[in-house]
Amino acid sequence: MTPERVTELIRTGLPDAIVRVESDDNTHFATEVVSPQFAGLRPIARHQLIYKALGALMGREIHALSINALTPEEAASSGKS
Repeated sequence: MTPERVTELIRTGLPDAIVRVESDDNTHFATEVVSPQFAGLRPIARHQLIYKALGALMGREIHALSINALTPEEAASSGKS
């Protein structure tokens, strides 16, 4: 699994998202996802949307995933987007 493939899968599940994925070993990943779909959602619900996009790959090809899930407004105020 590559960061590019993880990015593609998340964008398929959250088409309006801005997605950044990094990995040093192609099994442990860190991602930042900025999406208006996160508005009004708690962090766990945001993470669940990302996990849903990745499906059965979680725990298999993707051993670990660190998630930073933000709305566009949150990203703008933190200077991340």
